[in-house]
Amino acid sequence: MLSLTLRQIEYAVAVAAHGGMSAAAAALHVSQPALSVALGQLEAHLGQPLFLRRPGGRLVPTSFGQRWLFSAEEALERVGALAHPGRLAEQALRLAVFEDLAPACLAPVLAAVAVEAPQLQILPLLMGFEPLAAALHQGRADLALTWDLGLEADVDRLTLARIPPHAVLAEGHPLAAQPRITLRDLADQPLILTDQGLSISHMRALFARAGLQPRIAQRAATLELMRSLAANGLGVGLSYTNPAARLSQDGKPLHTRPLVDAGAEAIVLARLAANPVTEGGRLLARLLPGLIAAPAFPDALPACDSAESR
Repeated sequence: MLSLTLRQIEYAVAVAAHGGMSAAAAALHVSQPALSVALGQLEAHLGQPLFLRRPGGRLVPTSFGQRWLFSAEEALERVGALAHPGRLAEQALRLAVFEDLAPACLAPVLAAVAVEAPQLQILPLLMGFEPLAAALHQGRADLALTWDLGLEADVDRLTLARIPPHAVLAEGHPLAAQPRITLRDLADQPLILTDQGLSISHMRALFARAGLQPRIAQRAATLELMRSLAANGLGVGLSYTNPAARLSQDGKPLHTRPLVDAGAEAIVLARLAANPVTEGGRLLARLLPGLIAAPAFPDALPACDSAESR
């Protein structure tokens, strides 16, 4: 159990702010003797003085006192926010973003928010599918920008765009000459998938529904590694996220083509239904539909596209 009290902390911070007992006591509407006793008890508990006592002079924090009082002020602010829920709502909105979407989506969103809703602070949290869903359920994220994969029935979704899966092809690959390709076109190709459990199982299911068995040749740890492997002719990449760049990170040209018979997956703004909607959440929900757009194939824009560029 803590033996010091919030009142003692408040008194010490007030003494530092006002530079003396008399002024602090007047500001707090307490007697100076009561304030002096409380401060003495606090310093006894801490085992060292918070202030240098100088007869008739301003009370100046000791070196220890400066560090302690800085932490004390922060603690009082946090306690004050707990007592006034409205202050918590004003704090940064914790936005979980699926890691593969973030490079294309996050910066345009933050830039638009800075212009359209400068009062809204966003704290982005980049995550994979499973950690993102867990963050929503555990209250570590207020909202999530993600594909509609791995989210349970207790999560509300605002659909922002529907994107078809696309194949990533090396320069000169025979399928790159086709403006549209099918699952059957890919069934005999060595496929490269990003090594994310939900993503791989979802891609397998696309082929299974068409009565096909995909041949997975490579599993890449990241989207960019998948694109590099495909651009170097080591297989055909398969993904929903479609960056605008038409070069892999090692400088090889690549092409993307949509799968016309594989349906489309939704990019959503997700929220745990049990969590109240904050004003910041409402603002973001109003802005995002104008920032998220489906790409125009072939070899066109990424899933995220600013309104000004359209």
